[in-house]
Amino acid sequence: MSSSIYGDYIKSVIRTVPDWPQPGVNFRDITPLLQNSAAFRKLIDSFVHRYQELEVDAVAAIDARGFIVGAPLAYELGCSFVPVRKKGKLPFRTISETYTLEYGESTVELHADAFREGDRIVLIDDIIATGGTMLAAASLIQRSGGHVVETATILDLPELGGSAKIQEAGYSVFSVCSFTEDE
Repeated sequence: MSSSIYGDYIKSVIRTVPDWPQPGVNFRDITPLLQNSAAFRKLIDSFVHRYQELEVDAVAAIDARGFIVGAPLAYELGCSFVPVRKKGKLPFRTISETYTLEYGESTVELHADAFREGDRIVLIDDIIATGGTMLAAASLIQRSGGHVVETATILDLPELGGSAKIQEAGYSVFSVCSFTEDE
């Protein structure tokens, strides 16, 4: 796993909200990053610089905060944008993947015709925590004929083990920055 040249700067703009949504949890709030035009530009540039030399057919972004980064990245790379949505949000024929959450299950979906066989995809979301959503989305892409070139996020919480699980499943991981629990 690697990080961006702007990683420390981006990290400094992300707000930590202690004890939210429950006591003992440090919530990493990306809202200040999105509200700061210079920081947001550096964030998007981090991804553009990473992927501009690769042959990428599409950016697939996970509902909903992944869309914030995925759409401008696809635009800058001159490739298509494909949303990976929560169950029941896509209007056409879909394929779905259910995964385990800390307190239950969730399902993500992708249009069945989202990719052509062999399409090269960057899969992006805002954060990697336990890795379940990213792995489910990567599985959907693979099942639809696409090839995940890399999974990417704004920030990684490595102590929760998600990035390690994603790497163990055979996917490369890129995060602009990471936080340990005591930061």
